[in-house]
Amino acid sequence: MTAGLVRKTTTKGCDETIASLKAAIVELSMGIVAHINGQENAAKRGITVDCDQILEVFRPDFAVKVWAADRAAGLDIPIRIHVYALSGETIVAYRLPSQVFAPYGHPELARIGAELDGIFAAILERALSA
Repeated sequence: MTAGLVRKTTTKGCDETIASLKAAIVELSMGIVAHINGQENAAKRGITVDCDQILEVFRPDFAVKVWAADRAAGLDIPIRIHVYALSGETIVAYRLPSQVFAPYGHPELARIGAELDGIFAAILERALSA
């Protein structure tokens, strides 16, 4: 498995998982920057695919802190949560924010990443246990 990648399985279906994630994101005061629905996009081309969706998640105050630490790190926000089907299971995956920001080598980004690691873990915990 890729270093820094968090990958969880759930018995919930795709739509239920997405709904649970969205609710947990709001409950934990984060924001949904974008919802990319690969299923719907493929269907527009007449292609049927199993669950494949991405939620881009962040918050403006974190963005401002990231920019202040290293403006170039703006490339790596928002953080993406990927929900997809594989072998009959629904998978939820994301890269640890601390790992996303690690290449910049900035102590403030390390602190922000660590704080976000906890928030993203809590999002998955709430969404997948509900």
